[in-house]
Amino acid sequence: MRPVSEQLSSDFGVIEPLQTANTVQGQIDELKRAIEEFAATPVVLAGWSWGAWLSYLLAAQEALLVRKLILISSGPFDPEYAEGIMKTRLSRMSERERDRVEEIMSLLHAGGASSSVFKEFGAIIDRADSYDPIVHNDADDLDLSEFGPDIYEKVWPEADAMRRAGSLIEAGRKIVCPVTAIHGDYDPHPAAGVSKPLSMVLSDFKFVLLAHCGHRPWYEKEAVEAFYRLLRQELQHPPRS
Repeated sequence: MRPVSEQLSSDFGVIEPLQTANTVQGQIDELKRAIEEFAATPVVLAGWSWGAWLSYLLAAQEALLVRKLILISSGPFDPEYAEGIMKTRLSRMSERERDRVEEIMSLLHAGGASSSVFKEFGAIIDRADSYDPIVHNDADDLDLSEFGPDIYEKVWPEADAMRRAGSLIEAGRKIVCPVTAIHGDYDPHPAAGVSKPLSMVLSDFKFVLLAHCGHRPWYEKEAVEAFYRLLRQELQHPPRS
């Protein structure tokens, strides 16, 4: 979320913690320490994709640290909605891209993907996730050290197991702050997999669907202005009562 952090930093105090722990709880603890050390609490916590889940889990554990939660392009909270994500992505790829993605996924499952291969995987997926992007992705601007296949290989199976067991969505019952979810209508992660489960467990929840928008709203030609306008509104307005 570096581009978003840079865009917002002209008007808001922003920190962008990077996670290095290889367990879900370890990343929650890392995020907690960063907030306590560098921010004035309680904070507005905005997380994108996996970061949305991570922010959600922190808010469930540490109610006093978070005054509002913003979930951007979150993965679905119910496993039923997750089954078609990769199928949707593959349907948007060329045959060559599909073959390469399946090859890389085999490497990931076997624990043999290098940082450069993981970077390539992200670039292909990013193209499939985008509706009409300003740029294809920002991967070329990042150093290989910022790609952590070893972390992914350990954290993601644990997080997915939490979703399948129901403990991920159940954590929301402990969240007391207002929650806003922002989602693109072209995102392969089904919007209903976020809106429906969360509306059942959160007491103060708002869902906004952006038109002509993929997984990264800040890189979408037709959605970027609406995304930043909405995000600034959520940051400026006091929590809903």
